[in-house]
Formats: sequence, C-alpha cells, structure tokens
Amino acid sequence: MQDTASIIPILPYSRIVGQEQIKLALEIAYVAPQRLGGVLISGQRGTGKSTAVRAFARMVYGRLPVTLPINATEDRVVGGWKIDALMRSESTWQPGLLVEANDRLLYVDEVNLLDDHIVNIILDVTSTGVLVVQRDGQNQQPEKVAFTLVGTMNPEEGGLRPQLLDRFGLMVSVAAETDVEKRLAILQNVLAFDQAIATPEQAGPSDWLEQAKQQDQETFKKLQQAKKKFNSVEVSPKILELCIKLSGEFQAEGNRGDYVLAMAAKAYAALEGASQVTRSHLKTVAPLALQHRRPQMAQSSQEIWSDQDRETLEQLLGSE
Repeated sequence: MQDTASIIPILPYSRIVGQEQIKLALEIAYVAPQRLGGVLISGQRGTGKSTAVRAFARMVYGRLPVTLPINATEDRVVGGWKIDALMRSESTWQPGLLVEANDRLLYVDEVNLLDDHIVNIILDVTSTGVLVVQRDGQNQQPEKVAFTLVGTMNPEEGGLRPQLLDRFGLMVSVAAETDVEKRLAILQNVLAFDQAIATPEQAGPSDWLEQAKQQDQETFKKLQQAKKKFNSVEVSPKILELCIKLSGEFQAEGNRGDYVLAMAAKAYAALEGASQVTRSHLKTVAPLALQHRRPQMAQSSQEIWSDQDRETLEQLLGSE
C-alpha cells in the first residue's frame, strides 16, 4: 500500500545519470542493513544527493523515505505523549519516527545540523536493531526496529564529530559533475523526465516512464536476490587479513572499519552474484568504508579519497 507521498513525481532510480558511488552505497546498505550502520552522503548542494535517496526508496519500498526534520525533538524520534491528549487529562502514547521507519528507509537530510544527542539515538538503534524508551514516566518494552539509515549533508555548513562519523558504516563524498558530456546527459535526462510527467493524462502513459519502471523492477529484483544470497557468501581468512591490513594502511581509527569493510565487500559480492569475496570486491568498497575513519578526515568541499589513496589501494590489492 502506497502512501499519499508516493504520487509525488520523483526521477526513477534507473534514470539517474552518474553518482555510481551513491548507488553502490545505497544498494550495499539494503543488502546488509543491520551490519553496516547506515550511509552518509556528503557533497555540495545540487549534486543529486536527495534525489538519489528518494528515488532508491521509491524503487525499493514503493514510497518515499521517512524523513527526519532538522528540528526533531527526542519525543518525535523515539515516541512521546500526545500533547493534545494530555491537555484533556488523557495519556496517549505516540510512536516516534524510528518506529514509523521500521522496514523502510529513514532519511536525515542535513544530518550535520541535527543535535548530536538525536544522531546518537538514531545510530544506536541502527546498530542494535532495538528501540528502548525510558522517559517521561514511560518504560516501554524493547522493540525491534530495522531500517536503512541514510544521512546527507553539505560539508560547507559544518561537519560531524569524529565519534559520529565513525558510527556511519559507509560514506560517499560527491561533487558536481565537471565532464561536459556527462553534464549534458544529466540535463537531457531531467528534461525528459519533466516532459514525461507533464504529458496530459489523456495522452496515455509515458513510454519513457514505463521503460524506467521496468528497469527499476529489474534492479529491485537483483537487490532482493543479493539480500537472500548475502549470508551464504564466503569471506576467507585471507580476505579478513586484507581488511585489517587496509584499515591499518589507511590509519582507520578503532576496529569498526575492519568489520564494515568485510561486510560491505560481502554485500557487494552478493550483488555481483559471487559466492565468495575477492580482492576486487574489497578494492571497490574500501573508499566507502574507510575514508571517514582516518584522523586526517576533514569535512570540506575537497575530495576525501585522493588519487594517492587510489594508487595506494591498487598497490596493496593489485589483481587477483
């Protein structure tokens, strides 16, 4: 059953040009949602961050994501007493957005502007899969809550504390496309979408949208198959050793990077239809899992994973 927001025109996921790293991170998080701790997408405004997230949610869940506003209070997030009911001397508990997002995607736009305490609550529930509410005299039974967390931010407006950065499983750093041909493809694609949704109803369904819908269905089917295959993908001791080695070489702080790197590579292998994780899988997901865990990490408009990092990764992993 689709919600009212599902009728809002959103560019189909299959029609998004470029932003391959965002797509990969979202797909990996869907395949292994309770293993990673969410996705953080950092980039300047106008780079398609929100569009990609909403298009992905529409494709996978048939509706837009549950969106957390910047000014969200704790009771709106975890649940609280209904104010209008209290004014009538009635006690009515209202579930929060985390419960509403169960089995869906929770989207936090401008997560860097959200109160750190609220971010901590969300990340705790993401990692444990359990929501415990003990506030305002309400002691709720622990509730299982599973959702895919995605946060977006513009680094020009401030960054996240390192402790919070580390809690996000994957991070994507995006920038405006500079290649003229790709920018032209993006523009043509958006104009085609505008034309498709502007077609009068009496003219019948848009062929452009129908083809995009079929492609989205094929992509979703692939994601479902990967999710089922995830647990059967093998991660050899050699690959685990490489995860630790990569974390050390890129100075990832703590041990979380090792685990996230292994799980992300496993999810990517499932997406590729592979039965075991390879060096190639590690090479693809390493920037997503490690770039934000380094001490020199600085939230800026500059590229976080440099050409030197890519060369180092190639030297460490090479070919199979």
